[in-house]
Amino acid sequence: MGARIGTSGWSYDHWTDVLYPPGLPAHERLARYTDRFDSVELNASFYRWPRDSTFASWRRRMPPGFALSVKAPRGLTHAKRLYAPEAWIDRIAGGWHQLGDRRAVLLVQLDPRHERDDARLDYFLSLLPPWIRVAVELRHESWHDDAVFHLLERHGAAYCVMSGAHLPCVLRATADVVYLRLHGPDHEYLYGGSYSDQDLSWWADRIRDWQHSGREVFAYFNNDGGGNAVRNADTLRRFLA
Repeated sequence: MGARIGTSGWSYDHWTDVLYPPGLPAHERLARYTDRFDSVELNASFYRWPRDSTFASWRRRMPPGFALSVKAPRGLTHAKRLYAPEAWIDRIAGGWHQLGDRRAVLLVQLDPRHERDDARLDYFLSLLPPWIRVAVELRHESWHDDAVFHLLERHGAAYCVMSGAHLPCVLRATADVVYLRLHGPDHEYLYGGSYSDQDLSWWADRIRDWQHSGREVFAYFNNDGGGNAVRNADTLRRFLA
């Protein structure tokens, strides 16, 4: 199976001279990004869920074979903590439908203060349409239990593997997709620092292991400062090649 390597977001002013030439208009950044990478994780959707027409526009602007992962809205994951998710699921499904063959994985990142609640997670996952591939990022330590992993497996939902300060790094695959978020190597602060070649070589070995087990891998770098995410994604792709 394949591996798609990209970044969390694509429109950063501080990526000038790293990915974007000086003076490049913001509306042209997506085209430049898709020339370099074959997948990206949309983070802006966490703060404001886009209109269906915006998803349709992205589908037209992204080349064939490109895959967009999308972060679920904080209204669902942080304000409601998955409670009464029906209205949000309808909105998500509308946008997901517009993406068509450009859609990758829906990332559901739970609030770090959201303690384990198997029944609520089970209910939410049971309502998601089967054509929406989903990964769940569980940041509160109480979730890390075999019963929760089995719950994810039962729904075909991917456990989001995390790398970052104060986050548990659990190499667990619960679906035919592995979703990896690399938040930075800094041990004190999230999203900080640049991964060393040794770190990235280690992650390349882990990705190969998942591939050899028949799983597709999506890996996104979230250490955007200074263009680190772009450079790290390029290096990891080179190691995998």
